[in-house]
Amino acid sequence: MFNLSRLAVLIFALGCFSTVAPAAPPSQPTTDAVAKALKTYYPGLKYDQINPTPLQGIYEIVAQGNEIVYFSPASGHMILGEIWSADRKNLTRATKDRLMAEKISLFPLEKAIKIGNGPHKVIEVTDPDCPFCRQGSAYFAGRVDVTRYVFLFPLDRLHPNADVKARYILSSPDPAAAYEEVFSGNFDQQPLPDFKDNGQLELHRKIANEVGVTGTPQYWIDGHHINGFNPQMVEQIIGK
Repeated sequence: MFNLSRLAVLIFALGCFSTVAPAAPPSQPTTDAVAKALKTYYPGLKYDQINPTPLQGIYEIVAQGNEIVYFSPASGHMILGEIWSADRKNLTRATKDRLMAEKISLFPLEKAIKIGNGPHKVIEVTDPDCPFCRQGSAYFAGRVDVTRYVFLFPLDRLHPNADVKARYILSSPDPAAAYEEVFSGNFDQQPLPDFKDNGQLELHRKIANEVGVTGTPQYWIDGHHINGFNPQMVEQIIGK
């Protein structure tokens, strides 16, 4: 989800605006010219990439935290929002998925809960009490062609009981079996068995934060990133 308020704070709280307007750049500026205009108008904005867009004179800026904004070097206008193509493709979402896909190397798979032994590799970041996470879990449990590497990232503000469920799973002698118990809802109406917390949830949270995860579920499927549970997109990658 596009975080408008967080990005607005990033741009405006930095005192980014300059009162000195640069000369208008050429109609097809080089990346260096766009960077120069961006620095003049928004000197406090930290960014990683400048990319062209299908819109004449509008450039995609990948700001810190993988936030996407759009910039007109000719006028200095900054646009917060999404670009959709005429064939209903979310180009902003596509960029974010590409950026997240590039972070797949940040996952230490040996620290994940491994489920299955199929040819397709699925990394999932999930919350035990997230309904969409549970839908995704049930879906992948029905496939024998995937190997799943599960990282737990409970969203405490939304699901106050998810933290202890995640700790129970990771502290279990058989985390994969405990995962299936919890995600099937076995402990929604009854208390968890006694367990000793092994501290692994802190590691899973750290990994998810380093990748830039802010919501669940998130999937990396054979190197492709999918935000949220979307079986149609999954099947476009690995088939039905």
